[in-house]
Amino acid sequence: MNGETRYSIGDLARRTGLTVKTIRFYADRGIVPPTGRDPSGHRRYDAAAAARLDLVRTLRDLGLDLATIRAVVDREADLPEVAAAHADALAAQIRVLRLRRAVLTVLARRAATPEQAELLHRLARLSAEERRRLVEEFLDDTLGDPAADPAFAGIRNSLTPELPDDPEPEQVEAWLELAELTRDPDFRAGLRRLAEQHAADRAGRTGVHRDAVALVRDEAAPALAAGVDPASPAADPVVAAATARYARLCGRPDDADLRRRLLTRLTAANDPRRERYLHLLCVVNGWSVGESLGPVLDWSIRALRARTAG
Repeated sequence: MNGETRYSIGDLARRTGLTVKTIRFYADRGIVPPTGRDPSGHRRYDAAAAARLDLVRTLRDLGLDLATIRAVVDREADLPEVAAAHADALAAQIRVLRLRRAVLTVLARRAATPEQAELLHRLARLSAEERRRLVEEFLDDTLGDPAADPAFAGIRNSLTPELPDDPEPEQVEAWLELAELTRDPDFRAGLRRLAEQHAADRAGRTGVHRDAVALVRDEAAPALAAGVDPASPAADPVVAAATARYARLCGRPDDADLRRRLLTRLTAANDPRRERYLHLLCVVNGWSVGESLGPVLDWSIRALRARTAG
């Protein structure tokens, strides 16, 4: 043996942690053939064979199939290329597992029915192109054809969820809930009414205009933070400032009809599903989640109702 160290199968098993049966299997498949045999006919392995076995074990632990492993150790395949391809495959598997985990998490949280489980499973399996079409169909239905009113392009962009290629688990969970919400016909109808109201408010005007909710928020948020009672006289100047701005937006006189019109807009906007959609949208897109508009809308609605009674 020319003084070179030779290992028995038992030696390799102790050295690598593999079983004797596994090493024999690799030998019989020609993946790690023995270097030779001793006078008794037992297989013996040299240092190069032991190193080859170490590589096989490593690649096997990383999930490569035996055919690919043999090609690598026989230098018929380039290891970096194989590693890159396998990493891509693992990334795809990880995405699938994240989706499955998200579906199971949502189902467990809701104690969902079998029908809901099937729906969430279908939504989780949508491709990026299918997700895009689902969102476009939802926005077309609620906001109308973007070509018909280019001013809505910015609104569409601000309401468009885009799940990243490698999303975090919470983004996947948010996407599932958001996608399910877009299928709610009553929610769709509510958003459609808001879009129609906004279009009516800016009829005949060009350019981008803030909607009624944004105008009222600017005026009401400080009053709410200061603890002003919406039905008290202290709220009068706040309401007056908000309705004056809304009157300028609409090109209408600031009278009782305008205040009732504004009240209708704010009541339609004060839908918990709308707020939930906006929250989920921020999570999916990785945006910072803003403060809830619910308290501001509640305050404003109470203030307007107190001044439009009768």
